[in-house]
Amino acid sequence: MSFDDGSGRHTPAVRGTAAVGARLSASWHRSETYGVSIEAVSPAFSGSVDDESLFYRCGHEVLEGLQASLFEEPVGVMLTDASGIVLSRICQERPLVRSLDRTYLAPGFAFSEREAGTTGLGLALADRVPSLVRGDEHYCAGLRGYTCAAAPVLDPLDGTLLGSINLTTWSVKADGLLLGLAQTAAGYTGALMLAHGRGAAPRPAPRGEVFRVYNSPRAPTPPDHRLGAAWQWALEEAETALADGACVGVVGEPGVGKAALLAAALRRVRPRGRILNARPPSARDAEAWLALWSPELAKADTSVIASRVHELPAWAATELAGIARRNPRRALSLTATSHAAVPESFARLLDVVVEVPPLRHRSEDVLPLAEHFAERVQHRPVRFTPTALRALQACPWPGNAEQLSRTIREAAIRSTVIDVRHLPPEVLSTAPTALTRIETLERDEIVRHLTQYDMSVTEAAAALGISRATAYRRIAHYGIRVPRS
Repeated sequence: MSFDDGSGRHTPAVRGTAAVGARLSASWHRSETYGVSIEAVSPAFSGSVDDESLFYRCGHEVLEGLQASLFEEPVGVMLTDASGIVLSRICQERPLVRSLDRTYLAPGFAFSEREAGTTGLGLALADRVPSLVRGDEHYCAGLRGYTCAAAPVLDPLDGTLLGSINLTTWSVKADGLLLGLAQTAAGYTGALMLAHGRGAAPRPAPRGEVFRVYNSPRAPTPPDHRLGAAWQWALEEAETALADGACVGVVGEPGVGKAALLAAALRRVRPRGRILNARPPSARDAEAWLALWSPELAKADTSVIASRVHELPAWAATELAGIARRNPRRALSLTATSHAAVPESFARLLDVVVEVPPLRHRSEDVLPLAEHFAERVQHRPVRFTPTALRALQACPWPGNAEQLSRTIREAAIRSTVIDVRHLPPEVLSTAPTALTRIETLERDEIVRHLTQYDMSVTEAAAALGISRATAYRRIAHYGIRVPRS
């Protein structure tokens, strides 16, 4: 059942809290904006799915265990990617399987809000929180015979949205446990990825920090003037656009320095102004996060950088874009991984999009950035040995300036003269694939003997109890390269 809200649109008759009702209504409005049919679902078919990724393998394993625990229950369990494409589906109830096939809720078909309107999985992906959509709460009439519960799956290392776990049953069935099961399965998938991956520590939950960016007389001056042409071009483009009153977005890989570039441009354009950098919170904290700092947009001396807007729940992105649109000062700038990743509500605001190249394409920036990061730790110039400089220049820095900053900070804490032995093994290794925990330990031990003890390969092999030939094979396998003085 739905009702007319007086605007000509039909909105869902929702149960539960006001917050849930607002999310469902917002999803229905987005579905209408996307032009989704309210009568029959017609999702796009993507063809074959990627069944070799770590996400698929771990997610499918969790689905198999979940389906086994739901024996003889009419529930279909599904894994989707971040764009809503169904990657895997397991269901033992034949009538439900036939019904799901008729509505194309099957591997290879896309079921995001753009294709299917409001569904459990579409809402979970859009708002990044567990979501339950019962029969008549679906936007499309063809899906109102189902109840869908879904939970987003986030990469345990960097927090990237990977996809969702979705449980679908008949709308007449009880739904009390569905949402809890979906959320538990999503958590298990992330944990399994961590266990099967590199054994790295999981990313801390985002807290949505809001902090002021300012120039302290005691802090080392940012090295903008020492960076190469690619950075200078991006900085000048952002500065010119901001000076003209444009709304600017900066895009690039994670950790590349997007917020830093915007802050540098804003300092040039408004040297006496305040700059706030607002990082995205966990989806559950988005309402309080918005209420905390969005009033700052109305202050004449304040500029705001909304970082990583692609990680915001869809409703929060829409709300923030509306606040910015009502403010004629154009006080909001934003960052995202790419132009395509910018939420549509923000994309309509942007006048200029500036791209920052990754650090591997700006090798001339490695040394000035390293010196700057070291000086921030020691509060005085720090020296690098020639071998350390060669190692830093040779590293591809997949984590960009953020990884370089973390590496230099840890090294500078240990010494005011940074040598290759102060650098972590990951800087001296270019393994082609993610390493298991055992492989990581083995690589680190080889690097430690070659650097900290300054051993030859023969000496390291003897100390590790392996043959010289095995040591060379392992060095080649892990892509270990240790510059020599």
